[in-house]
Amino acid sequence: MRPWLPAERPTEPPAGYKIAHPMLSQDGARAGFTGVSLGGALPYGVLDDASCVYGRRHRPPARLCDCGFHCVHEREVAEALLCTAEHRAAVLLEVSVLGAYIRFERGFRYARQRVRTATVGPCACGAPAVALADAGWGRPGWRALSAACAGCVRARASVSLAGFARLAGQGLRVIAGGTAAAGGRTVVREGLGVPELVAEAALLQARLDWFQSQLARLGERGERGEQG
Repeated sequence: MRPWLPAERPTEPPAGYKIAHPMLSQDGARAGFTGVSLGGALPYGVLDDASCVYGRRHRPPARLCDCGFHCVHEREVAEALLCTAEHRAAVLLEVSVLGAYIRFERGFRYARQRVRTATVGPCACGAPAVALADAGWGRPGWRALSAACAGCVRARASVSLAGFARLAGQGLRVIAGGTAAAGGRTVVREGLGVPELVAEAALLQARLDWFQSQLARLGERGERGEQG
């Protein structure tokens, strides 16, 4: 029988990487994430405890079960998962591994985690994201979100990156990838600074432009009806 590895007692929580879908509660008051594979039906908060997805009465991570949070050691490994078609709308998370954990060759399975950073990719059109908008699917009580630029958000239910960080709480940082700022990234924290206010204004302006265009179309249709 293969002996167990010696118990680890790190001075600082280990770090890891994973991908997940950002989620917004039905009432718009909470933000969180949901996984892309095992446990994907259970949205979790920035600071949260794992539970057994099979409903068994044991504390994750049980050695004879697959329960618990999962992450990989290398950022590049997690980023590679974003290349697949089914994961293109997911975001990259940097997490702190808390509580009991089991170390594997490529990552951890563990009891508790804190999401420190969420990196949001570009909009589906290729432009940098300024918001997370309704992705068209969800879980009971939760809407899944995906990256959206100011031009594509339109009238969809959405929240700005700063708004998502604020709703998620716990000091979450949201990073918009693929922009010119901050060496190719724009970092959004829980508070509102000048960059966040500019992004909020851009999102509001995009919505206003869309509504004005719809009103203009309705006006044109009304004029044509009167002429007919």
